[in-house]
Amino acid sequence: MKKYSKETPTTAIAEPMVAYGLQPNLFATVFGGSAKHFNAFGASSFDMLTLSRQGLPKSGLMALAKKISLTLQEFANIMLISERTLQRYDDNAIIKVEYAEKAVELARLYTRGEEVFGSLDKFKTWMKTPLHAFKGEAPVSLLDTSVGFDMVFKELGRIEHGIFA
Repeated sequence: MKKYSKETPTTAIAEPMVAYGLQPNLFATVFGGSAKHFNAFGASSFDMLTLSRQGLPKSGLMALAKKISLTLQEFANIMLISERTLQRYDDNAIIKVEYAEKAVELARLYTRGEEVFGSLDKFKTWMKTPLHAFKGEAPVSLLDTSVGFDMVFKELGRIEHGIFA
């Protein structure tokens, strides 16, 4: 006869997410476990706002840059910080709020791009390809301004709806 324990059953899955084909999203990469429920347009915009205001550790920013295949130079250009200054920060140092805000925008953009293209790798390739819609510039080169982010988001919307330039 089998004995049953009186332990409370757990609903947590013990296996790694990868075993089920699930990957942590970009917000989880940047913000850690507190951001697992974020999606491209914010299941919780106030949580993103709060986390952005607190600043982010350099290690989170570097994890995001690595995940989206940006070189240190490309990442520094987007963040509007010199490569040398970025390198000088300790990995656990909290980086200024304005950089955290840019990191949130990058994560939102790449999450949205992955949704539209169906693959993060396809979107990363698109981001580095010079496009007629951007007068021969690669979308990644536009990300140093909020206007550039807006242009890329709008182009993703056109692609999603089958409107090509």
